[in-house]
Amino acid sequence: MKLAVPTETRTGEHRVAMIPDVAGRLVGTGVEVIVQEGAGVSAHFPDSAYADKGATLRPGAGEAVAGADLVAKVQAPTPEEVGLLGEGITVVSFFQPASQLDTVRALVARKATAFSLDLVPRISRAQSMDALSSQATVSGYLSALAAAERLPKFFPMFMTAAGTIPPAKVLVLGAGVAGLQAIATARRLGAQVRAYDVRAAAKEEVQSLGANFVELELESQEGAGGYARVQSEEFLARQRELISNEVAAADVVITTAAVPGRQAPVLVTTAMVERMVEGSVIVDMAADSGGNCELSEPGQDIVHHGVVVSGLSNPPSAMPTHASFLYSRNVANFLALIVVDGTLRPDFDDEIVVGSCVVRAGEVVHAPTAELLAAPKEEAP
Repeated sequence: MKLAVPTETRTGEHRVAMIPDVAGRLVGTGVEVIVQEGAGVSAHFPDSAYADKGATLRPGAGEAVAGADLVAKVQAPTPEEVGLLGEGITVVSFFQPASQLDTVRALVARKATAFSLDLVPRISRAQSMDALSSQATVSGYLSALAAAERLPKFFPMFMTAAGTIPPAKVLVLGAGVAGLQAIATARRLGAQVRAYDVRAAAKEEVQSLGANFVELELESQEGAGGYARVQSEEFLARQRELISNEVAAADVVITTAAVPGRQAPVLVTTAMVERMVEGSVIVDMAADSGGNCELSEPGQDIVHHGVVVSGLSNPPSAMPTHASFLYSRNVANFLALIVVDGTLRPDFDDEIVVGSCVVRAGEVVHAPTAELLAAPKEEAP
């Protein structure tokens, strides 16, 4: 079997789908790994490192994917990239198919099979393939560093001859994987941290990291698998009303409520920003999907009433070495389910395989994506 790893083409994307060590392991199992020259350079994995592990280097994307049975990517391929692929090929990447309908159509035309790692079922057996969680770990860590860099104050408490400086007050909204990592990092930097999550079960995890859990007079929004369910607008309005004082008292607010394939819920309104003290900072990890703050712009820092609102865009890409390290292992663990003895043989009786499949041999098998494709164009996102 031939596995191709092309260079990512999305602007600002520095990750690579497979690092040299993982490529070497696959080569050892009989898989021929073909890497486009320069694919890992932005993540600080030189071509020579791939060659040393037995991978074959090719100069361009077309040459890399020519004759490949399977392509591994971070971002979904563009329709133009799909045009380079052979008929019947298999693709593994972060598709987020609801926002990639043109790519899905192109894959259908190629009679391809496509697996999306953001659709891997939330079960314990799939944790090692959960790329959403691995990349959220990177995002949470980066968000705390971004906040500390922008805040014109110290995070830790300092006791000096000139006086005592109190610790920064950090509020983290959302205590999933990204939020917990943001909490842990802010705590390591010495901040006083409070956190809120719509799931009551998150309280114990927040407290285990040394942060205080904010309890609001709202019912828990526990969903399947311990994840939060989608909230109604009525719930979000009440939540904003109750959390407003917490936001106003914070030096830093980090928001983490991103929902794959959906618009991010607004947690921090403009009015709430205007209640914050000048010099305060908001770091919005959901900026790419609309933002948890009304003022967020992806990849930009906006200053409003003296408050910096930083809309992080594709945050894992800002730490590409370890983000690629983690993602590459997610990919390898997933490939173990669909590659047997060096041959591509997906087991469609496996709930992980079938649950993550968007297109199978040219047929759209992911029901929500099929519905979007069938809907009138003005209704599709």
